[in-house]
Amino acid sequence: MRKKTNPAEGPDGLVYQCRLELSTATTTMVADLIRSHLKRIGSRWRKLPPGKIALIVLAVLRHDQRLSDMAGGNDISASTVRRWLLEVIELLAARAPRLDRALKKIARKGGVVVLLDGTLVRTRRRTGDENRPNYSGKHKAHGLLFLALTDERGNLVWISAARPGRSSEVTTARHNKITAHLREAGLGALTDLGFVGLDDDPDDPVIITGRKATRGHPLTAAQKEANKLVSRERAANEHGFADLKAWRVLTKVRMDAQHATTLLRALLVLTNAEVTR
Repeated sequence: MRKKTNPAEGPDGLVYQCRLELSTATTTMVADLIRSHLKRIGSRWRKLPPGKIALIVLAVLRHDQRLSDMAGGNDISASTVRRWLLEVIELLAARAPRLDRALKKIARKGGVVVLLDGTLVRTRRRTGDENRPNYSGKHKAHGLLFLALTDERGNLVWISAARPGRSSEVTTARHNKITAHLREAGLGALTDLGFVGLDDDPDDPVIITGRKATRGHPLTAAQKEANKLVSRERAANEHGFADLKAWRVLTKVRMDAQHATTLLRALLVLTNAEVTR
């Protein structure tokens, strides 16, 4: 019996080109981070130069390319691509702004309000006891909840740590002490109806939401108009989430909450680099 040693698809792999719609400044920024990191740890040699490593990592994040595919096209192993990916994500996440510093920066620029909203980043369904906490009854899907703050133009300025998908937005906001940070910075926040009841100081409110109708108390014409005004002003918040989710690696996250937080904060830095270029 003759033993077959060649793979079914043929001995030679086929390589194709794909356009990466990112600015040169973003690629240069990531490459510079890698160079600085290599110099700091005293690494004298990598199989590919920092610019090429940056391009491979950005392709994985932007287009959700499989690690084995990127490895085969660059004559390296999939484990090497994964190691580079995690390394760059850590470097980028370290540059993400803290909540208090982000708010104070907006206040120094003359801003008066920020936009607050939450989003569910879908994850793979887990098994056993880890399955139920990540299931969101609101979205009917498994995922992790993130809160994000944007400025009045919809540019992302901060993103929270990941919470299980079943968590509510109000509970997550209280966990991050957002109202206290807003008062300290002298700012207010426009939010949707999901954050009603978040502000614990009615005499000095910093959270501005619409009004909810109840069964016995329908909204008046003035309240409906106020709801429309709040919705119109906070519409820019959706642009920030759209820019963030343009990174296709977020289509379905395959990481736990801790690593997902690091990933989102790294993408926040990359998104801001693209928006402000």
